[in-house]
Amino acid sequence: MKVSLEKGRKARIEMLPLIDIVFLLLVFFIYAMLSMAVHRALPVTLPTSTTAKIDKHSVLSVTVKSDGSIYLDKEPVPVQRLAAVLRAKAKGSEETSVLLFADRSLPYQDLFEVLDQIRMAGLERISLQAEVD
Repeated sequence: MKVSLEKGRKARIEMLPLIDIVFLLLVFFIYAMLSMAVHRALPVTLPTSTTAKIDKHSVLSVTVKSDGSIYLDKEPVPVQRLAAVLRAKAKGSEETSVLLFADRSLPYQDLFEVLDQIRMAGLERISLQAEVD
């Protein structure tokens, strides 16, 4: 008696589950990178705005606390040396921009002193940061 054995089907890799897994990994890594966005400033109480956008292409962050102390990437800097330190960190690049985190209770004149120092450093791309309302 002849026994007929069925040949097994070839193993195949299903593409749909593979695509789903790759997509989920992609979403996970994108979300992880967005949550680790560069925020090199110190915590201050920012003003609120309904149209505020986060600029992720900036290189330097300047924080001005309510007591008038100034920090460049979490390092304290006196206002008189701010232009020189910014110029050194920017290394002559005109594409360098500055994120300016200023406390909402900061006097207007102090904010303009910091803005003047940033402009004296040759940096024209300044972004005032605010919290989304």
